[in-house]
Amino acid sequence: MKAAELNNKKFEIKELPSVHLKEGQTGAVVKVDACGLCGSDIVKIFTGVAKDGSVLGHEVVGHIVEINTRTDFEVGDRVVLGHHVPCFNCQYCYGESYSMCEQFKSTNIYPGGFSEYIYVSELHLENTVFKANYSIPDEHAIFTEPVACCLRAVKRLKLTQGSKVLVIGLGSIGLLTGQLLRYVGYQPYGADILDERIKLAEEYGFEGVFKVTDKDLKEQVKEITKYGFDGIFLSAGSDSSVELAKSLVRNGGTILVFSSSKTNVGYLHNDIYYRELTVIGSYSPSPLDLEESYDIIERGKIRLDELVHEYKLENINQALEDTLSNKIMKACIRL
Repeated sequence: MKAAELNNKKFEIKELPSVHLKEGQTGAVVKVDACGLCGSDIVKIFTGVAKDGSVLGHEVVGHIVEINTRTDFEVGDRVVLGHHVPCFNCQYCYGESYSMCEQFKSTNIYPGGFSEYIYVSELHLENTVFKANYSIPDEHAIFTEPVACCLRAVKRLKLTQGSKVLVIGLGSIGLLTGQLLRYVGYQPYGADILDERIKLAEEYGFEGVFKVTDKDLKEQVKEITKYGFDGIFLSAGSDSSVELAKSLVRNGGTILVFSSSKTNVGYLHNDIYYRELTVIGSYSPSPLDLEESYDIIERGKIRLDELVHEYKLENINQALEDTLSNKIMKACIRL
């Protein structure tokens, strides 16, 4: 089977042994139709977390071609999925920190979504695989996992209805988040450095959108919020965005961290203490978030068309380059 194997921070298209169920093995083999290129894939590539020889990709839509299961899935079913499965029976899961669960961290699809076929375990079939309607195009279905990530993060804000929340960083994650903030009852605002993304956020119904480089940014925010934003959703990965978040959140407000920082920059102890700030993180979704995410996409509650560009597997390096250079926001790799 064809797969995009990582070597020296680039993808190489190789022929790998195809995936099949072994005799008596439970689970399923899924023919991958398309897979999204996630920002976390890119971080793994350039931080060295993803080793040479690995196959990345986890935002999968495909259909089942082999199966041995207790579930009601069958050969031919079109599916979307999540790649990690929590145990639901540990201290982390009881506290709804599913992505910290040891089983969550140890489970995965094999070898990765940038290959023609993947293996999904019985645990996946029982918890994180969902039948997908054929009316939903592949380039929308691949958003099931990233929308679920954003949805869980939005829920973790736990603000009062009508709260004003600023999304810093209006890439695909930021634009998804803004729509989900409105979906759960908040007022979404946005900030970015790129004019085209600011324009798109305005088209997506953000209450207001700011250009980060404006010298009077703080004055603009004060006019709208008086004290600052009730919440900040930090989806930008730049170190400067941390300082921006602190300067624009009101005293007693919440900063939701949904991005890594290049230099691991942090929040000053005294800022948190004297201003009574809440700084929380959100990393990955639960199975319930995945299920709700797919439902949101199926019912057309969020716009996706302008966020995604399609590439053939053979052109995955171009997709990577175009993403890094901000030519596109989201690449859908078609297999």
